[in-house]
Amino acid sequence: MAKKERILGTVGLPKGGAVLPHLKASAETETIVMPAPDVVRIPLQQHIGAPAKAIVKKGDKVFVGTLIAEAGGYVSAPVHSSVSGTVKEISVLDGSGECVVIESDGLMEKDPELKPFKVQSKGDIAKAAEMCGLVGLGGAGFPAKVKLTLKEDSNIDTLIINAAECEPYITSDYHECMESYEDVIEGVYLLKDILDIPKVIICVESNKRKAIEKLYEIATDKRDSDDSVKLMKLPTKYPQGAEKVIIYSATGRKVPLGKLPSDVGCIVMNVTSVATLYRFIKTGMPLVSKRVTVDGNAVAEPKNVIAPIGTPINELLEFVGGIDPEADEIIMGGPMMGIDIYNENAVIEKRNNAITVMKSDAKKPITTACIRCGRCSRACPMQLYPAAVDSALKHSGNDALKKLNVNYCMECGSCAFVCPAKRPLTQTMRLAKANLRKETGK
Repeated sequence: MAKKERILGTVGLPKGGAVLPHLKASAETETIVMPAPDVVRIPLQQHIGAPAKAIVKKGDKVFVGTLIAEAGGYVSAPVHSSVSGTVKEISVLDGSGECVVIESDGLMEKDPELKPFKVQSKGDIAKAAEMCGLVGLGGAGFPAKVKLTLKEDSNIDTLIINAAECEPYITSDYHECMESYEDVIEGVYLLKDILDIPKVIICVESNKRKAIEKLYEIATDKRDSDDSVKLMKLPTKYPQGAEKVIIYSATGRKVPLGKLPSDVGCIVMNVTSVATLYRFIKTGMPLVSKRVTVDGNAVAEPKNVIAPIGTPINELLEFVGGIDPEADEIIMGGPMMGIDIYNENAVIEKRNNAITVMKSDAKKPITTACIRCGRCSRACPMQLYPAAVDSALKHSGNDALKKLNVNYCMECGSCAFVCPAKRPLTQTMRLAKANLRKETGK
C-alpha cells in the first residue's frame, strides 16, 4: 500500500495576477494523432537564441528524427525532420525566418540511426537535452541544454516540475500528465537521481483534480524513500505557471533581475519537457512532434492534437473540423501570452502548446484615458506600475523606464486584462522593453 503523502500548500504567496475563466473544453477529450501533411516547413528558429544552421540540401532523403540543422551557438538548439521524405528546398518563411521544406513520402519511417541515449552523469543529461533538440515546451522556448548544464559550484537544491497550465483553454500539459504519466514519472526520478537534486516539488493548480491524483502517485512512489518528492497545489490564479512566480510559490525565493533560477538554487522544468527528455533517452527519438490544444470560441470541437513539427496551422485547423467563418483572430499560444498569427503560412513549432481561435462577440472595446485606479499595478505579479510605464514611454524616455524596472515585466497580460479603460498595457510594456534593448544592443 502506498504511503500517505501530504500535499503541500504554497510557501510564498505571489502578489498580483488575475482570476481568469477556466474555459478548458478539451480537458476530457482524448488526444488524437494527426497524419503527416504532404509538406512540412520546419523553421530553424524555434527557440530563444541563435537560429539553427541547416546541414541538408535540396534532394536529400530524410527520415523521422534525422538531424537537419545544427545548433547555431551555445544558446540554440538543433532541429530534426518530423517526417520521412525529401528535402524540397531551404526557404524563408515570413515571420519565422529560414526553414527546411520537406515533401513527405507518407511512410513516417524512423531514422535507422536512432538509438537509446545512455545517461550516467550530469553532463549526459545536458547532452541528451541538446541532442533531443529540447526547448522549454511551456511556451518560452529556452534551450533546455543551457538550463541543464550545471556549473561545478552550482548549489541546486530544488527541482520544480511545472504542471500549472494556468492560461484559459490550454490543456496540453494536463493531457501529458494523464496520457503520458509513465514518461513523466520516469523523467522526474531520472532528473532527480542523475542531477543529485535533494528536493523535487511538482506544482499544479488546485482545480486540476484528475492531474493531482496522477501526480500524487509520483510523490508516493517507492523510489521516494527519503520523502524528498512533494506535490504542491497552487492557487487557481493566473499567472501561477510563470517561472519566477512558480519559484516564489514553491520556495519563497525571488529571482533577481538578470539572474537565472539556478542562481537561487532552482531548476524549473515544464512537465511535458520532462516527459519528452525521458522519451528521447529511452528511444533516441528527438523532439519532432507536439501535442497542441486547439480551442477558442471559434472552434466547434476543441481537442488536443499531436502533430508533426512544421505542420501548416491551416491544415491543423482543417483536421480538427475547421473553424467558424467569422473567426477574426488566430493565436499561437493562449489568449493571455500568445501571439497573433498574421502569416497564412505559419506552422506548428516546438514551443507551441496551443492554437486559440477567437471571434469577436461584441464591438471592439473603446480605449479611454487612464483613470489612475491602480488596478494594473495591483494585478502585476512583478509589482510594476504599467500606467507609469505608459506615461514614461510617451513623455520621459529610457532613463525613466529603467527606474520603473520595466525589464522585470514577464508580459503576462494581467495589467491589460484588469484595466477598466481597456488600454493596451501589455503592448506598451513590450514596446518599452524593446526601446531599452535598442539602447543597450541586447
